[in-house]
Amino acid sequence: MLARHKLDNLLDRFAEIEHLMSTGPDAAAYVKLSREYAGLEPLVTRIRALIKAEEDLAGAEALLSDPDIDAEMRELAEMERDELNGSVEHLSQEVRIGLLPKDEADANDAILEVRAGTGGDEAALFAGDLFRMYQRFAELQGWKVEVLSASEGEVGGYKEVIASVSGENVFARLKFESGVHRVQRVPATESGGRIHTSAATVAVLPQAEDVDVDVQESDLRIDTFRASGAGGQHVNTTDSAVRITHLPTGIVVAVQDERSQHKNKARALQLLRARIYDEERERAASERTEARRLQVGSGDRSERIRTYNFPQGRVTDHRIGLTLYKLEQIIAGEGLGEVIEALIVDHQANLLASEDA
Repeated sequence: MLARHKLDNLLDRFAEIEHLMSTGPDAAAYVKLSREYAGLEPLVTRIRALIKAEEDLAGAEALLSDPDIDAEMRELAEMERDELNGSVEHLSQEVRIGLLPKDEADANDAILEVRAGTGGDEAALFAGDLFRMYQRFAELQGWKVEVLSASEGEVGGYKEVIASVSGENVFARLKFESGVHRVQRVPATESGGRIHTSAATVAVLPQAEDVDVDVQESDLRIDTFRASGAGGQHVNTTDSAVRITHLPTGIVVAVQDERSQHKNKARALQLLRARIYDEERERAASERTEARRLQVGSGDRSERIRTYNFPQGRVTDHRIGLTLYKLEQIIAGEGLGEVIEALIVDHQANLLASEDA
């Protein structure tokens, strides 16, 4: 049962945000208010629709309680009541989901990191497959992907690739991808036809806005060095590569992809903000009770979350016991949405169950 005072409080807060935004707050305050407004608007729309449906249902019930109503009008009123009962039930469930505890970073852009794990060259090739899967999935969502840093494998793929993914609700859609992804297939270099198992790790970090993380220049040590390519070849002859150390946390990031030191510094700062923000969020999350955790499973990135079995054309997500025989579609990006949707639905169901308990 939905508590009416909760809904009234949300409607009052939404009206308050609208008023505050119209008073011309400073830029930082406006960004925060806009973010809260965008987060509440879909829920407020559903709450208003629910209230209207409940009022219409009460009207239909009142009409049916009239002893003088004629047969034709009674039949129409009964049809309307049945339809409205369905609408109220559906909207109530949508509002319940909308009222679930939110991850404040859900609306943020993300930093996507894919690293080859155990398996040598085959792991690097698999890391490349995973990154292209996410690129294609992002393209289908209308998101933008920008590679921040990449270290290619000896025979292709990536030892490590880090990218910025920007668009609508990126972190909300990608956050459940963090973990160890395992592949079982016959490598192209395998003459005996034996199936090899290798792995790659994926980390998805919410990208921090200036209002989320305040990085002081005095807390940074910035070193420049000469960028180098594969085999020790010099990419250029100037000190364009940038390494930034955040002294309070000890977090170190390095970017050398661009020839411009200025561009490398900007990218390194972007990556540093995301890592500081992620560390702060994980520390806060660890202090919550298990029932309030916002991640599927333990959220531990060392946890094996999914297996891609090429000989059987099968993808299994171990956290929710989901198996789909759509490997080609999923690894191509087109079928990844089905896996992500299943994870989101399971996550919501777990939260609803904990709320009811």
